Amino acid sequence: MAVRVVVGAQWGDEGKGKLVDILSRDVDIVARYQGGANAGHTIEIGDQKYILHLIPSGIFNEHIITVIGNGVVIDPVALMEEIRFLESQGVSLKGRLKISHNAHLIMPYHKLLDSLYEKGKRPIGTTGRGIGPAYYDKAARVGIRIVDLLDHNILEARIRRNIEDKNQIIRKIYEEEELDVEHILEEYMRFDTLIDEYVTDTAHFLNDAIRDGKAVLAEGAQGALLDIDHGTYPYVTSSNPVSGGATIGLGIPPTAISSVVGVMKAYTTRVGLGPFPTELDDAIGEHLREKGQEFGSTTGRPRRCGWFDAVAMRYSAMLNGITSCGMTKLDVLSGLEEIRICVGYEYEGKRSDRFQTNLRRLEHMQPVYETFPGWEEDLSSVSSFDDMPAAARSYIAAVEDIIGVRVACASVGPERTQILFPGNEPRW
Repeated sequence: MAVRVVVGAQWGDEGKGKLVDILSRDVDIVARYQGGANAGHTIEIGDQKYILHLIPSGIFNEHIITVIGNGVVIDPVALMEEIRFLESQGVSLKGRLKISHNAHLIMPYHKLLDSLYEKGKRPIGTTGRGIGPAYYDKAARVGIRIVDLLDHNILEARIRRNIEDKNQIIRKIYEEEELDVEHILEEYMRFDTLIDEYVTDTAHFLNDAIRDGKAVLAEGAQGALLDIDHGTYPYVTSSNPVSGGATIGLGIPPTAISSVVGVMKAYTTRVGLGPFPTELDDAIGEHLREKGQEFGSTTGRPRRCGWFDAVAMRYSAMLNGITSCGMTKLDVLSGLEEIRICVGYEYEGKRSDRFQTNLRRLEHMQPVYETFPGWEEDLSSVSSFDDMPAAARSYIAAVEDIIGVRVACASVGPERTQILFPGNEPRW
């Protein structure tokens, strides 16, 4: 294996952290390639729950080196909080965390502007963590990168210029109090000494490792249906969570990628605004939300819940080149008499088997369902794939058949050990 990419195959929150934690046992390096601290990857080890926002989920495997690539936008405050938290839990980062010198920084004005935009007339439903505005500045070529921390004269000039521009927007358009440039300068000057030991040229590091035969796992954030180019725009994230984003966000060639694992829930969820054809605004939707604990690990926001959308999943498999899937939260479906899978859409009396990124159409698509028998048994204590109820195994087989991708594992609970493999061994 050269590089295996793990992608969220739906609208995010699929349980990528758990899959990365499991897959990273057999690799040397885990590298995060896009997004920011709005992502929340939850890992449960015994009685302890860990929520990571920036540092890759593989950090809990002691032999792993973790990388935050150039495609990630980094909030230094959140990063230092995460580093201190992991160290307080006995997780050593020395020599095990490498941060790209080309990664862009999230500044205080990014967070403020993000929250102000959301209060406007056209909110997107962001987390308010400054991710979008940071990517905006990156594209506008006025962003501040980690490498800028190394030269205090350059850093000061760029911060002063940017805050002068942003304060115009903050004061004149939103009529809010201007940011204190001196306070921000003092704060960001200190970050150089705090993160200096982790900063490196990660593109060269990763390519050298690939050349030397090291196994790399590339970890994305959010989900493919939130991709800024291929998702339900404008209700998307500000980067490319699809597998192709790994090459840009890490500086590795596409020829290095050997396989793509798509992570999907046994049903579908979405956070924030935007169309959601299979959404259930009823008792079943509430069942999924409560039993699945569908509340954001970063924001605590309740997630919208619905039946598994195979149309969207086929689209995601096509975009990402998914070679196998991990299904999470299968246990949440226990107790339902019937379970549905969306196998197509209907629009103006016509059947369509293709996912639509045209919002006007997607908002009016009516799901076409196939119905499958449910099961009553609690799956959380099942230790073998073959010991699952026949209805649960049939549901997995139906999903495989409809989306055309093999399901390599099924998660039946949040802990590391609660994962089942057909044939009782991984087939990635």
